Amino acid sequence: MKLAPASKFTLLPQALYKMPASPELVTGTPEPEAPRKFTLEAADIAVVVVYFVFVLAVGIWSSVRANRGTVGGYFLAGRSMTWWPVSFSWVLIALGWIFVPVYISAGVVTMPEYLRKRFGGQRIRIYMSVLSLILYIFTKISTDIFSGALFIQVSLGWDLYVSTVVLLAVTALYTIAGGLTAVIYTDALQTVIMVIGAFVLMFIAFDKVGWYEGLLVQYERAVPAITVPNTTCHLPRSDAFHIFRDPLTGDLPWPGLIFGLTVLATWVWCTDQVIVQRSLSAKNLSHAKGGSVLGGYLKVFPMFFVVMPGMISRILPEDLLNQYEVGCVDPEECMKICGASVGCSNIAYPKLVVELMPMGLRGLMIAVMMAALMSSLTSIFNSSSTLFTMDIWQRIRPRASERELMVVGRVFILFLVALSIVWIPVIQTANSGQLFDYIQAITSYLAPPITTVFLMAIFWGRVNEQGAFWGLMVGLVVGTVRMVMEFVYSTPSCGEADLRPALLKDVHYLYFALILLALTALIITAVSLCTAPTPEQHLVRLTWWTRHSKRERVELEDPWARGSKPAGSDPSTTESEGSDEDTPAWWKRAGMWLCGLSHVAKQEMSEEERQALERKLTSIEEDHTWKTVCNVNALILLTVNVFLWGYFA
Repeated sequence: MKLAPASKFTLLPQALYKMPASPELVTGTPEPEAPRKFTLEAADIAVVVVYFVFVLAVGIWSSVRANRGTVGGYFLAGRSMTWWPVSFSWVLIALGWIFVPVYISAGVVTMPEYLRKRFGGQRIRIYMSVLSLILYIFTKISTDIFSGALFIQVSLGWDLYVSTVVLLAVTALYTIAGGLTAVIYTDALQTVIMVIGAFVLMFIAFDKVGWYEGLLVQYERAVPAITVPNTTCHLPRSDAFHIFRDPLTGDLPWPGLIFGLTVLATWVWCTDQVIVQRSLSAKNLSHAKGGSVLGGYLKVFPMFFVVMPGMISRILPEDLLNQYEVGCVDPEECMKICGASVGCSNIAYPKLVVELMPMGLRGLMIAVMMAALMSSLTSIFNSSSTLFTMDIWQRIRPRASERELMVVGRVFILFLVALSIVWIPVIQTANSGQLFDYIQAITSYLAPPITTVFLMAIFWGRVNEQGAFWGLMVGLVVGTVRMVMEFVYSTPSCGEADLRPALLKDVHYLYFALILLALTALIITAVSLCTAPTPEQHLVRLTWWTRHSKRERVELEDPWARGSKPAGSDPSTTESEGSDEDTPAWWKRAGMWLCGLSHVAKQEMSEEERQALERKLTSIEEDHTWKTVCNVNALILLTVNVFLWGYFA
């Protein structure tokens, strides 16, 4: 399961061995050598350049072949993606087997749209859209940029602003031009590079320490040169190689890891627009399930590709890596090394790349890390654009034309790019050593109510709009109170007394997620039972139990639905040739092509064609053979996961 939805490499090893610092130090210890400067070889530069050219080529190719001229084509890749690129978006089994069938049968584009269809009204849909955008901008985008910029600084020595602006510009270019098709195909390419590069680095790193047995022995002795007296902060955790940790004193207590993390993972992988949008773009349900299975197999790798190499970076001999840099506890020295006074575990993985990878392969891994940043940003840019265009802009402009929606979607991506650049100084001045915990805390305080609403909406038809809304409101208030307390009372450093309130000191954030889930479910149940239920004709194909229903659904009232637009703006229209006199200038045609717009007139589909298209897009029928293949692989994947959990418990 995933702890953090954003940074892919630089922050994960921190969870296992982050050590707080203290100003009191042992005296008389020799000063460590200054960190070595790193310069790229010609072969490394060539690999990086070729990589970027190739990525742009893939993005342009997918843009040319994709249908980007409609909302469905741009935001859902025209519902034409096969299983293999969808799988590279790291979807999970629960998404493909439980949530996606309901979403497809409901015929929705966004998650807030599903809640609108399920409950009616607009307040829940608007609430979800705004909250999702806030989470994307101030958690996902910020952590992606921070981790990517940190890697660039460690490995390349580029100016932070210049390198980040270049990456954001390239990312935004093919996201704006290609829509979700370009995003998914480039993600597929980048995932291949990441897996290959990470495998090579893992092999080299394990070879340096004597493989897994050597890692077990040497990690326990990996102590920094300067330590804090009368404390154990500098020592590696004794349970570092165990998943199930003490329920009271563990940094990730095992009950919270199993149940609390499941709540957070359900929100990330099954209700978050960034992830779900890729599965909704699959050709059919079998392709969505196939992508979930392969994505689940790939999710086994990060433990060995990322976390353990991050631990190895702490124990390598000093002639390869200075132990003091990764495991430092002196605030002043840590500031010199990585710019964070609380510790430098964030630089563990980048240092492995620049110190261990041979020439050429080092350039490949630099491209891989940039791919990680671009992969997340492209997903967030496209999904945020979808949310804003479909759920917020249509609220402002109920009769907006198809062309207006497409332009607004592109412009909003440019707004996100600008906001991302402005956000860089905030990330630099933030306590970067606590960024990993910050992301987990934000998720634990805001995600459980959303998870609860989706689960109850799908599995219990008695839940109504009033119950869902007040459950979300109460959950938001309680979660916000805990979040504010977390920022007011900071975590004490090594050697300091813990004077925080009991709610912070004694209740782990994963436990709090469970408490918030239960509280939200209680409010939803109580309010729903005290108010009128939603009539059954409004629930057809909107719950797990009615997903196969052939009855016609009576939509709940939606005064600003897309169906109220002029006929010419309907997404189910086809292009027809226009007259030569109406053909715009070449520069205007080029700009319209970039935005996925066409200068030719559109011809509206007949009612029969529209109904046939709608039946195809909402069908969850599966071929029996492929259904069996997906089910068998899902069972194998679950068995592998249970074995790994038991082995590392």
